[in-house]
Amino acid sequence: MKKYIIGNWWRYLIGGICLVCSTLVDILVPFITLSMVDDVIVGRNMDIFRRDILLYIAAGLGRALFQFVKEFLCDMSGCRVASGLRKDMMKHIFSLHRGYFDKTNTGELMARVKDDAGSVWDLTGFVGMLMTEATVYFFGVIVCMLTLNWKLSIVPLVFMPPLAFIALFLEKKLDKDYDDISEKNAALTKVVEENISGVRTVKAFSAESSELKKFDEKNIAYADANKKFAKDLADTDPLLAVIPKIMQTFVVAIGGYAAIKGSITYGTLVAFVSYSISIVWPIENLGWMLSLISQGLAGYKKIKKVMKTEAQITDPVAKNEEAFDDKAAGEISFDNVTFTMDGKKILKDVSFTIPKGNTLGIMGATGAGKSTIVNLIERFYDTSEGSIRIEGKDIKKMPLCDVRAFSSVVTQDVFLFSDTITENVRLGSKESMDERTVKAAIKSAHAQEFVEKITDSYDAVIGERGIGLSGGQKQRLSIARALAKKANLLILDDSTSALDMETEAAIQAELREKKDMSKIIIGHRISSVKDADEIIVLENGAVKERGTHAELIEKRGLYYSTYEAQYGDYRNAMAI
Repeated sequence: MKKYIIGNWWRYLIGGICLVCSTLVDILVPFITLSMVDDVIVGRNMDIFRRDILLYIAAGLGRALFQFVKEFLCDMSGCRVASGLRKDMMKHIFSLHRGYFDKTNTGELMARVKDDAGSVWDLTGFVGMLMTEATVYFFGVIVCMLTLNWKLSIVPLVFMPPLAFIALFLEKKLDKDYDDISEKNAALTKVVEENISGVRTVKAFSAESSELKKFDEKNIAYADANKKFAKDLADTDPLLAVIPKIMQTFVVAIGGYAAIKGSITYGTLVAFVSYSISIVWPIENLGWMLSLISQGLAGYKKIKKVMKTEAQITDPVAKNEEAFDDKAAGEISFDNVTFTMDGKKILKDVSFTIPKGNTLGIMGATGAGKSTIVNLIERFYDTSEGSIRIEGKDIKKMPLCDVRAFSSVVTQDVFLFSDTITENVRLGSKESMDERTVKAAIKSAHAQEFVEKITDSYDAVIGERGIGLSGGQKQRLSIARALAKKANLLILDDSTSALDMETEAAIQAELREKKDMSKIIIGHRISSVKDADEIIVLENGAVKERGTHAELIEKRGLYYSTYEAQYGDYRNAMAI
């Protein structure tokens, strides 16, 4: 945040100067009133009357100009600070490793990026500006009161300590309240985000009542936190309103008596009463301003907590040390790779090599570690032991952008953005990918037929996460997106499960023709991997079997058991 405040120093400087000038104009207006009473009304001086009228007009115009510049520059600066902070947060969030997102819910991060950054906007914008203005105005009025009559100034000065004590006490309570509100807001946002994203699942299982109950619990907790804030504010706010009124009463009584006795002029009394009334607004709004400042500071603390999270997967210090020619690269190998998470071994001593243009099939039961291999290739996690090499180069010594540019992944959980079909397919290279490449990729994924039937065709905007498309259609667009990237390695992580056998076979035929890229096909169907150059079967994170389809059938092990489960009934029926 500091760098953005410093980066907008000239806006804050000019805005601050205009703030001081505007405040000084407000502070000096009662002196014009004093002159109007003593010199014009009492003294009958018409020359001074004309001068004072012009001064009133000049004060109004000057204040309007200073206020406009102040508001514009200070609010713009706050906007720029919050915008920059949001950008830094998103950049930092993108840099964090996969494990962070496994442990941190989406709703919490949304609250940090949206709500807490908004609180910082207020803090560095209008709230900070208003607090500064109130401070300058308050002390400026005190100086003017002392200048007019130091004895009468003792009255407001006596009331300042209890007001300051109440304000500080209120700030301390509200700071805790806003911290709690921020936490409850994140929890509520998480539940809302999950239920809106998963509304079809909720409806399919008739779980509306249970999910509504869960939402109600978080909603009540959030409401209770806000109620506590309102109660704490209500406990002290009346005192902040009553004490200034008592102060004004004493000022009018003592000042009026002094004016009657001739100790002060009537103009001085009018000016002093004007100051005693106007000094109330900083005091009355002190609790509100402090609460917003507390909210902004609490939000910034939450943001700093996210920003202080260190990225565990980073680029090597010498980024070009292990750079590779992405056009010539193709071979990837696992050398005795072991991966441990939370004390549990997910992969154990896994080794394989995929020459350029070859296909590796990976099979295994759920939880065997198949998808972990994908995460390690993409370097979402780092190996605990062993190494992963591209063309003989350890990926830990390569720039992350090169590692992730090497492969293109179609995951189990298809994610499509709320954008046009073309923009979804162009995701891997939006700046340079042309329309011809997009259409070719869609054709290779056998999605052309249904895409061209949709209204607006390639420019059709699909709903969030592909709403309105079938599971198979989403998978085909996801495959098209991966093909359009034209990476050296294509990874299909159980990404044809929603396709019919004919479409799957057609896509596999297309992939076999692509000799310029290596392929990893992870699947549960024998049909997905049977044509691979090598197939490995994982069990509890270790390679239990490996070979071609024919070799594994001949071994009559785990692969053969899967084959029998999927094709045994069909073969028996054909034999009858």
